[in-house]
Formats: sequence, C-alpha cells, structure tokens
Amino acid sequence: MAITAILWDIGGVINRTEDLKPRDELASELGVSREYLNHLFFSSSEGTKAQLGQLSIPGLMLHIRRELKLEKDQYPDLIERFFGGDFIDEELVDYVRQLQSDYKTGVISNAWSQLDDLLTSWGIKDAFDVVIGSGDVGIMKPEPEIYQLALQRLGVQPQEAVFIDDFIENINGAQALGIHTIHFRSKDQAVEKLKRILVKENPPG
Repeated sequence: MAITAILWDIGGVINRTEDLKPRDELASELGVSREYLNHLFFSSSEGTKAQLGQLSIPGLMLHIRRELKLEKDQYPDLIERFFGGDFIDEELVDYVRQLQSDYKTGVISNAWSQLDDLLTSWGIKDAFDVVIGSGDVGIMKPEPEIYQLALQRLGVQPQEAVFIDDFIENINGAQALGIHTIHFRSKDQAVEKLKRILVKENPPG
C-alpha cells in the first residue's frame, strides 16, 4: 500500500531544545536541577494534566511557581526562560512544505492546549494539513486513539502513513497499529530514512 501521509511530532523533532544553557542557568538560580524543572513542566501529575487539556497553562504555571516557592513578582518570565534554548527547525519545516505537493502532512504531539495557535504564532501551521495536540483532544501518545484520530482526519489507513517521533514509546505505539515509523535522532537521519521509505513503498511507475 503506497504512502500518502506523513505525520510529525513537534517537541524534540520540529522544535528542539538545542541549547541547554538557558535552562541550566534558570535551574541553578532556582536551586534545583534541570531534570526537576523538566519534571515539573512535563511529567509531573500537573504537567500530564496540562497535556491532556485538564489544566490550563496559567494553572500549570501557578502550580510550578508554588512548587518552586516563588513569590508573585519573582520570575515573571519563567516560561520564556525555560524554553529559551528551543529552536524551530525551519529547514525541516520547509522540507515538510515540499512534501505537501505529493503527500498529506500532519502533527501528532503531546502538547498543551491550543497547539494550532502556537504553530500559527511560529509561522509554521501552513506546513500541516491536520494538527492533533493531546491537550486539545484529551488523549496522549502512545494511546492508540490519538494516532487513529489523526489517520481518520487525514482519511488514510495506517499502512499509508509514516510517523516521526523522538520517543521510542510513541514509535512503538504507532507501529502497533501498522503505521510506518522513524525514530528521530537528527534532521538528516530522519529525512534520509523517510526518503528511503518513500522510495521503497512508492516505487516509480
């Protein structure tokens, strides 16, 4: 069955933390580790609620500030500094745009709510035909329903799709449904592997 759709993760793939220095400096000032900060933002119970759309971003920030014992006027730019080393891979986004002439493109991301608006503010929403954010649909990878929802909205079967993600558990979740997968390690590695899959599954003629 030919490939007709290519699905991308956002965090760690399209948008990556390339420079750890800002987050390390923030953690040092706060007297905690970078790992603990990551936990508060993403893998804590409140971080998970935010990614399921059960807690607003302001609500999550309030929880994080309480955990860090910050006064109201301290670190008003906490969220900006936490993400200060993040980088949108514009070259990779341009490649996704090129794919749109032949393939449907989409996003499946564990993210806070209103992912559409975030991608629009970054100027990259146009690269994707469908955007599925966990905070907007109430389902997180690697639950099968989030992949199935993306496939349904794109109108494709699992065997017609490729999914690129940096977490192996999310790759395994997609593979279990029969989706072709690429475990992202770098832009060049992912693009090269995608090209090989497309040549194999969509031979010319």
